[in-house]
Amino acid sequence: MTDTDTIAALTRRVEVLEAEADIRRLQARYMWLCDTPLPEFGVTDDERRIDLIMELYTDDAVWEGVGEYYDGQFGRAEGAAAVRAHFEGFWSRDRDPALVLNAHYLTSEQIHVDGDTATGQWIHMQPWLFADGTSLLRSSRLNNAFRKVGGGWKISRTRTENVFVAPLPGRWASDHPSGSVLMRP
Repeated sequence: MTDTDTIAALTRRVEVLEAEADIRRLQARYMWLCDTPLPEFGVTDDERRIDLIMELYTDDAVWEGVGEYYDGQFGRAEGAAAVRAHFEGFWSRDRDPALVLNAHYLTSEQIHVDGDTATGQWIHMQPWLFADGTSLLRSSRLNNAFRKVGGGWKISRTRTENVFVAPLPGRWASDHPSGSVLMRP
């Protein structure tokens, strides 16, 4: 192997490692922005939250729930306007009971980079607490796609499949914040 070949091979390996790190941060950023209460400093309304989430997606992105449980619950949204509408419905002010806590935990990561496209698989778990004291634990598998756009990575598909939804005993979490102060200066 010549020095030129070695440098080219190392360059490709570094590009893959950088892409994996960028995609890992992108997926974590998406989950962070979906948490309630929102820990993002200075974001005080859901419209701004949705704007920040939409910055993570390609214009032709797809957001879909698949499988026997999520097909009917989440359906499929294609394109930026439909994906935005999905999020607007999720954070509707009319939601009753109101969601007071939702935190995403990611595990079992697999990221596969192929040039300017990639896929990633995770399992995630999230507790949901509602204003009326009810709560549940939800877990799903994610099979997402990513594409490099303008030199940076974006989400081109979010695909989620239910693993389980488990109702939890009422008021099982006695202490939780009404708002996040984590990122305050």
